Amino acid sequence: MMSNLAVLPIIIPLIAGILLAFIHKKTILARNTAKLLSILNTGVAAYIFYYVYQNGTVTLETGGWEAPYGIVLVADLLAITLVLTTNIIGLACVFYAQHSLAEKKESFYFYSFFFLLITGVSGAFLTGDLFNLFVFFEVLLMASYALITLGGEKVQLRESIKYVLVNLFSSIVFVTTIAFLYSVLGTVNMAQMAERVQEVEQRGILTTIGILLFFVFGTKAALFPLYYWLPKPYTVPNPVISALFAALLTKVGVYSIIRMFTLVFVHQTSLTHDLFIWIAGFTLVFGVIGALSTDNIKLIIAYNIMPAVGFMIMGIGIYNQTAISGSVYYLVHDMIIKAALFLLVGAISYLAGTSDLRKMRGLINQYPLLGWLLFISAFVLAGVPPFSGFIGKLLILQGSFAEGEIIIAIIGLLSSLLILYSLMKIFVRGFWGEKDETIIVNKKAANAFTWPIAFLIFFSVLLGVGAELFYPVVEDISNDLLNPEIYIDSVFKE
Repeated sequence: MMSNLAVLPIIIPLIAGILLAFIHKKTILARNTAKLLSILNTGVAAYIFYYVYQNGTVTLETGGWEAPYGIVLVADLLAITLVLTTNIIGLACVFYAQHSLAEKKESFYFYSFFFLLITGVSGAFLTGDLFNLFVFFEVLLMASYALITLGGEKVQLRESIKYVLVNLFSSIVFVTTIAFLYSVLGTVNMAQMAERVQEVEQRGILTTIGILLFFVFGTKAALFPLYYWLPKPYTVPNPVISALFAALLTKVGVYSIIRMFTLVFVHQTSLTHDLFIWIAGFTLVFGVIGALSTDNIKLIIAYNIMPAVGFMIMGIGIYNQTAISGSVYYLVHDMIIKAALFLLVGAISYLAGTSDLRKMRGLINQYPLLGWLLFISAFVLAGVPPFSGFIGKLLILQGSFAEGEIIIAIIGLLSSLLILYSLMKIFVRGFWGEKDETIIVNKKAANAFTWPIAFLIFFSVLLGVGAELFYPVVEDISNDLLNPEIYIDSVFKE
């Protein structure tokens, strides 16, 4: 009976999205229903997380078909941790949306597409087979296509074309690669793949397929050199939509890399995982360069997605328990703080009337709380002790030094300093200085924006100062990832 828990984080938002489609024109009713359902889904995810942490992986064989023949949902500790994080972010975004979106946009199926996005993301984390990972990718992408064009402004439509074409090409490569992998292994069930991969004599074929999958997931995660599509499409939608995209969509790509390259493609780590280290290094460098090269505060945050992803992939490339623990820690940390930062710069742009730093000054005089939240966020993202970014980076760097990967560790340290500089630039130039008398103060809007942002920053700070509570979870996750037989046994119940 408890195995049915695994499907709830998918079923609840799916039903919510369908229900809200029927009442989308009744804005206040839809808004309040969305809040209640989001609270419910977060509560359910929290309970499942607690249950899995206490009792182990929950596996559901849908329709009564045993693995590997049926669709399997696997709520292991990694998956349910990310599902819970997703719902915490979603909860903040639902409360932010009513103040950020015009009522016309809010009533145009926003909440339906929001819950469809949560369905796709949660499904991608929980699915136990590669084909259904593709299916859930398409679910979340369909929702994102609708959300990125919500409002129909010219710049949105222009950037959405780029976004759709890149993801369409990526999806074609993904489904083709699944077909290749099935022809070699005879299964799409991840646990059975992990078993059968040991029996394949021609390892070169598997490595080639693995590189193709990495290309697919790397495109979605915005790794170098596949990041070219990312910055602007994440800045043109409404801030609440940008926050969802930045926090969730690239992280599904990172999760997929973590899952596949610790479970299935572990036979030639000297090639695949060494490649990850090089790509992580370039991703760190080019992401930081992008963040330093612009005065648009939304673009600064968008470019900072890339070095964060670089750190996560760096830990997977190092491939020891300390580094993988760091990658998982940093993944959870970055999901939360990126959502907070996108909501924060959205609020700043709205209240200042511009996202151009050259036209901002002295905002600390009108909006001190937002200014200090930005200051804290900069320290959290850059990894200043004792915040959560520091814990994740410290573990990754410890793992790097243990394996003798000194160069990538130095690149990581330097990029952290430059990330801090890029964010402090917003604080110093936008908030410090003389009061701008031309700005019309809107305290009501500022207060409405502040609480969802503060909610996320609270969790982000808690991950750092409460590391002794969360680190055992991350350590268990990394142990599971480095021992694929634990995942295999949980699926086949051996």
